[in-house]
Parts: sequence; structure tokens; C-alpha cells
Amino acid sequence: MRRVRYRIATSLDGYIAGPKGEADWIVMDPDIDFPALFKQFDTVLLGRRNYEITRSPGAPPWPPGIRVYVFSRTLRQRDHPGVTLVADKAEETLAALRATSGKDIWLFGGASLFRSLLEARLVDAIEVAVMPVLLGQGIPLPPPPAEQTKLKLTGCKASKTGIVSLEYAVR
Repeated sequence: MRRVRYRIATSLDGYIAGPKGEADWIVMDPDIDFPALFKQFDTVLLGRRNYEITRSPGAPPWPPGIRVYVFSRTLRQRDHPGVTLVADKAEETLAALRATSGKDIWLFGGASLFRSLLEARLVDAIEVAVMPVLLGQGIPLPPPPAEQTKLKLTGCKASKTGIVSLEYAVR
């Protein structure tokens, strides 16, 4: 079965975005091998807000071969032909995706989407890049109300830029 991996950047005080959704505090680490990272996945899951950010001017496109699923009740499929929109039955859609053959599935941001899929027991790993910054406020990881979830540390690494990468399996 394919794994769903939530990969996210967070501030040291636990925020995944600033109060207005800003991400300008995220440190860009030149040692990250993005092509190698993308080769681990063939599917990406986004909430509507993150999807809109990835479509903004100057945002890089998803690499060829990556299938994009956007979870939204407001977007219309005819307006977004390059992606698959999921308006309801998110858990059923993801369970079906996990059962197909392929690479891992990247849950790419989306605090509410993460929380709902975690509560449905559909997230296998949480991979957090802790940035060397304190935001003081913003969108927390995960947003309340959230259930307590037990995790097992499976990897950790510190970079020269001060980023600490943590990898956890969801128990």
C-alpha cells in the first residue's frame, strides 16, 4: 500500500504559516535535492488555499508525471482541467488512491486537510522541517481542535542553515 507523507515546514514555535498565510519566513536550504525529493512521489494532495498559492505567478509548476488532487468544495473542475478536484468523500478518495500501485503520496500542506486525514488514520508519516524562527502567531500544526496522535521518530537531520528535519511514523 502506498504511504501518505505529510511534508511541511514549521517555525520552532509550531506554526506552518504566518497569521495571514505568509511563508516568507521559510529558509531555503541550498542542500535540498528537489529533483530527488520529487522522484519519491507521483501524487500530491493539496487544500484549496495551497493549490492557489502554487498557481500564483512565479510559482514553479509540478514536475511532469505528478498527479495533483485538490480538496475543495468551491472550485469547479471545468476551471481547473490539469488537476482532479475532490469536493466530498475525501477519506474514500484517499483510501482508494492508497490502494493503487505507485509511489508515495505527498500531502502538501493544508492544515485542515492534514487534520481531517490524520483523524481518519490516512496519514502514514509526518516529515517536518523546523525552521530557525519564532513566529509568535499564525496557523498552527495541526489546527485546533486536534486529537492526540502518537508518533515514532524514524529520522532526524540538522542542516548548515539551521533547519532541523524530523521524520515520524504515525502509530
